[in-house]
Amino acid sequence: MTTNSTQKDIEALADSLSASADALHTRLMSALRQKPPAIAQPVAQALFENEVALRQRANGLYLEAAVLAASGLGGAQQQLLDVTAHAQDKIRKIEHVKDLIQLTGELLSLAAAIAAGKPDRLAAPYENLKHHLEAMDAK
Repeated sequence: MTTNSTQKDIEALADSLSASADALHTRLMSALRQKPPAIAQPVAQALFENEVALRQRANGLYLEAAVLAASGLGGAQQQLLDVTAHAQDKIRKIEHVKDLIQLTGELLSLAAAIAAGKPDRLAAPYENLKHHLEAMDAK
């Protein structure tokens, strides 16, 4: 894999994180528009903070794509893209606020590990997110 294609893969991952933040925003706005709101204000505020953090992580990935491309993520990009796309889909459909909070927290952990440019730190957040998504699929 060339450096250019690796950079594009990392940018695609940043796109996926941004799309997850968009999905979270849409979901939150929908919950807040219900009468009465389907989500408490403190919980909504925490989730909006998660949305902002996801966007910041995604923006950091865009800015650091060249550095991250050289950090040794290797073939993990496709797995990361797949799991973040799955998370994005789940965010759109989640009915329980607890699941929404957990899922966005796990996305943030994964994004932080990626942004750190340390492939050895990816395994735990990736597996946590993957297992959470599998458990949600099993429901």
